[in-house]
Amino acid sequence: MGSFDDSGARRGRGSGSGSGPEYGSGRVVEAACAGRRPRTEAPPAPGAGSGRHDRFARRRPARFGALLAGAAGTTTLLSGCTANWGWYVVNPATSSGAANLKFLLSGLYYTVLLSLTAILISVVVGLAVALPGLGANRLARGFNRVYVEIVRAVPILVLILWVYYGMPQLAAISINVFWAGVIALALSDSAFQAEIFRAGIQSIGRGQYEAAHSISLGYADTMRFVILPQAIRRILPALGNQFVYMLKMSSLVSVIGMQELTRKANELVVTEYRPLEVYTILVLEYLVLILIVSAGVRWLERRMRTDERQ
Repeated sequence: MGSFDDSGARRGRGSGSGSGPEYGSGRVVEAACAGRRPRTEAPPAPGAGSGRHDRFARRRPARFGALLAGAAGTTTLLSGCTANWGWYVVNPATSSGAANLKFLLSGLYYTVLLSLTAILISVVVGLAVALPGLGANRLARGFNRVYVEIVRAVPILVLILWVYYGMPQLAAISINVFWAGVIALALSDSAFQAEIFRAGIQSIGRGQYEAAHSISLGYADTMRFVILPQAIRRILPALGNQFVYMLKMSSLVSVIGMQELTRKANELVVTEYRPLEVYTILVLEYLVLILIVSAGVRWLERRMRTDERQ
């Protein structure tokens, strides 16, 4: 049993607070939080014990001690490494946390309004750009191709900065942050909308045009009553994806001072110094908002599919 006492003494020295190896739970936590790989058990003494009874006698206390040390180390690790988390800044149970959440949610109105306005304008502009590109006029097709390629090649953040800072000097007009964001987002998205409408209209069979001409419908009436209703049903998923894309890209308007969700989160981080907690709430805000929009688009798809069958 001398070897057992000797190993027990080694374990006792390892669990202390001296300058020895990091065998104790406190040093395990310090090593884990510091990013180093801790040593949790002392190496067994070579040749210790000869009988089966001696081996089990040594193994049981060693396993029990390692289990206790691991449990204590895990508890201390969770409480020690997470001590700097400050979820109280967004805790609705406290007055300050509820006020911070209300402040973050106050940007939701401008995010939705900005995205809706921009997507409506981009749909109208995109359709106006797509229709000339479907005709026989080479000049009109050239305008469609040049517009799409140029606008699609400009990064949206650069376009936002150019519209807000450059357009007032270029056109001698005054523009606020809301309309600067709307114009930039609508212009950027209109190029994608033009391609979506072009693909949707071209997917309609030639027989639909011939049937419209057979009842003396002009080009405008053919597009309005025959072609576009069918094309919109086919491109509705793509239009929904563009609206989701617009909601996410609206966060870039925060760089010019638009008081939307991302701008509110940035301001709260500056005052509270808790980026992890605040930006986590921001992620959840966008997640819930986009899931709601996606569910609405799917419902509209099912509704239009049902109306088409009837």
